[in-house]
Amino acid sequence: MLSFSPKNVSKELLSGLPDRSRKVLSDRFGLSGKGEGRTLDAIGQEYGVTRERIRQIENHGLAAVRESEGYAGHAETLEDLKHAINTLGGILAEETLLEKIAKNEADRNHLVFILTVGHPFKMRREDNDFRARWYTDDQLAEQVEKALTNLYESIEANRLTPEEEFLQLFAKYLKTAGVKNRIDEALPHWLLISKRIGRNPLGEWGRIDSPHVRIKNTRDFAYLTLKRHGSPMHFTEVAKGIEKLFHRKTHPATTHNELIKDSRFVLVGRGLYALKEWGYEPGVVRDVIKGIITREGPLTRDEIIDRVKRERYVKEATIAVNLQNGTFSRQSDGRYALAKK
Repeated sequence: MLSFSPKNVSKELLSGLPDRSRKVLSDRFGLSGKGEGRTLDAIGQEYGVTRERIRQIENHGLAAVRESEGYAGHAETLEDLKHAINTLGGILAEETLLEKIAKNEADRNHLVFILTVGHPFKMRREDNDFRARWYTDDQLAEQVEKALTNLYESIEANRLTPEEEFLQLFAKYLKTAGVKNRIDEALPHWLLISKRIGRNPLGEWGRIDSPHVRIKNTRDFAYLTLKRHGSPMHFTEVAKGIEKLFHRKTHPATTHNELIKDSRFVLVGRGLYALKEWGYEPGVVRDVIKGIITREGPLTRDEIIDRVKRERYVKEATIAVNLQNGTFSRQSDGRYALAKK
């Protein structure tokens, strides 16, 4: 994507500086040695001066680079980098930008240095809502961030949305924020600027603090496995599903223990689990019958069996036995109601 070598450009830009300024900038940006940037304090200790003095040297060095003949001679280089950023969307999280345009790890620090000294480029530091990002247009940056904020606020806490639908929703908020002539390929890049939304391993988007997006444990993997399957599964099948979908070895017994502990799952048969959000209620068969009668009123034996079998994988005889345990009473018309206490 780039027509120049970032390492060669940064070397040329630094070449006209005094030795100490050149070394301070090289150390701060990690342009030499192992490629690791150093802190102001670490460099200050080496020179026996305060961190604030090193900051002054750094700022003076950057200003000197911008005023140098070497900088003026790289106008085409900066224009090339600006074009690359605009092609990718005009505003990108730093990590996304470097991933897209750096040919290798060694180029990354040199690109950050060029971005820092280059007049066309602006950077906003990481904050609570957004990652560190680079951009070339103030208005576009404001509009994209506004759209991301509105998108986040529109998402229900634990809702998951397929990527294509999520991009369509984002496009709506971008339009409302005033973004015109957007590049469709830029939308996924812009989503990565936000720290409050994210994508799970199945490509579904939602709030990053949702356990359905930021996957932390076996329970979360089990939830996504069941959701993808769409119907109740035996815990051994859930364990196999986790391995197939996420390439994560999970012991069936461990999976069973995790399912039992989490209120998102409902035991609906021997070893069979469903998601509560599908309408299944927790509890034994007696509890299910109580819930059904409470919601619908007195029902016949066959009606109760039909309703229970929608929520539990149990034999009709098991349901019939539970109707005789004293919790329910058979009325004169043959329907069952809750027994009066």
